[in-house]
Amino acid sequence: MVAERAAAKAAAGRRTPNWARDWARLVDREFVWRGMSEKRLELVRGLGPWASAAIVVGTMIGTGIFLKPAEMAREGHSISIVFAAWIVGAVLSIFGALSYAELGAAIPEAGGEYAYLRRGFGPVWGFLFGWMHSIVGRPASAASIAAGMMRFLSFFLPAVAAPIFTVHIAIPGLTGWIKPYEFAFTWAQPLAVFWLVLMTGVNYLGVRLGGGVQVFLTAIKLVSIAIVIGVAFVLPSGGAHAGDPVWPVAASAGLFSAFLAALAAALWAYDGWEDLNLVGSEVKDPQRNFPRALVGGVSFVALVYLLFNAACFKVLPFASVANSPHVASDVVQQVVGHGAATWVTLAMLISALGSMNSSILSGARVPYAMARDGIFFKIADGIHPKYRTPARALIFQGVLASVLALSGTFEELTNLFIFAGWIFYGLAVVALFRLRRTEPEMARPYRCWGYPWVPGAFVVGALALTLNLWLERPGRSTIGLLLILAGLPFYRWWTRKAADART
Repeated sequence: MVAERAAAKAAAGRRTPNWARDWARLVDREFVWRGMSEKRLELVRGLGPWASAAIVVGTMIGTGIFLKPAEMAREGHSISIVFAAWIVGAVLSIFGALSYAELGAAIPEAGGEYAYLRRGFGPVWGFLFGWMHSIVGRPASAASIAAGMMRFLSFFLPAVAAPIFTVHIAIPGLTGWIKPYEFAFTWAQPLAVFWLVLMTGVNYLGVRLGGGVQVFLTAIKLVSIAIVIGVAFVLPSGGAHAGDPVWPVAASAGLFSAFLAALAAALWAYDGWEDLNLVGSEVKDPQRNFPRALVGGVSFVALVYLLFNAACFKVLPFASVANSPHVASDVVQQVVGHGAATWVTLAMLISALGSMNSSILSGARVPYAMARDGIFFKIADGIHPKYRTPARALIFQGVLASVLALSGTFEELTNLFIFAGWIFYGLAVVALFRLRRTEPEMARPYRCWGYPWVPGAFVVGALALTLNLWLERPGRSTIGLLLILAGLPFYRWWTRKAADART
């Protein structure tokens, strides 16, 4: 009887068309890929203390340290305002890191703010953050970093920045309101896509590889910045700068506006301390590593930033810092000579590469977490069965970032979401207050130091920053809010679809 059944089964297999057998095998593989087997694949906790700290430090120290000192000098008009903005920005970031350390240790899940807002306020709030982050926020950020790398590369190869073709785009009837847009396609765009694809591939192959690369790149960039600081303070740097404006001319409302403008630039340079929380489900021993990596990483970066700016003002006159497009190169050139500026530019390239790696590593976890919960495009769901990474989410993010890099509009998109990002930072810390009240029995291996004053000060600072950005850029801020709210129809459709599937 057994032999007859086996023979019948074999005969049925022979009668099955080839396309049907191939389809069945494909479906089987798809079920494994999407985690629909008996045991769903999960992300692996492969990020130790050094990799966790490297994500914090490596994301924060990117292009901002090389680009923002000049802008802050132009906005602040005096050395004291610039340093006050760096110090207040550091304090505000540390307060945020202390608050996020409690959230990350108590809810060590992929998605960061997505998980905290869901738990604190409900699913729709988590979705709005994840939608903003996944569709434009993180892809635009990664594309912007890639573009910064290409600008540094043009120092060595000027042809990279040469236009291949130019297209003038004007909207008939609206040219008086909306200026015609000139799109210039250069070799920088496809080269930026190449680096985005390469770093996406590195993180596709495993979180341990991505974390290891991040430690390596972070170490190189820190050594490079230390060389710039050492050159300024150890070697003779020329004459004194007696005419530098050390203190503001007079106290006025304009002084406060100048400080807020400089603070906004500083917070952009500090941005990235929250990225570790996006990979919360992959951090080893999160109860200990979250507070250590977050608070220690932000404090270390703040010290580096202050020393770097002190080096700039020691070597260069204030006016030169304010008007310099590449402050670090000018500092080294002033002290050592023009040839050494090449090494500084190379350090900028490495710094941007490290920021891109950590941005890609952490950013893909949000669309993965949302797709896993059924409120995002299913193409972003699934853990790779071999590498145990959110492979599809990485590819999804890489495609969007590449499109933005090719379009040339990524920097404007990044500016749009600076405003929106700080709204959600503040809301995440408000969720900490709510969870303390609604879930007092929740296990909290780490409790925010200085509660409620420290997280409260962070929320007030985030509110002040967003209000100032709204007053300074009402058009961009409104567009950012509209883009976020555009995700609500998708959320309604996905939740309705999930409800129909359950019934």
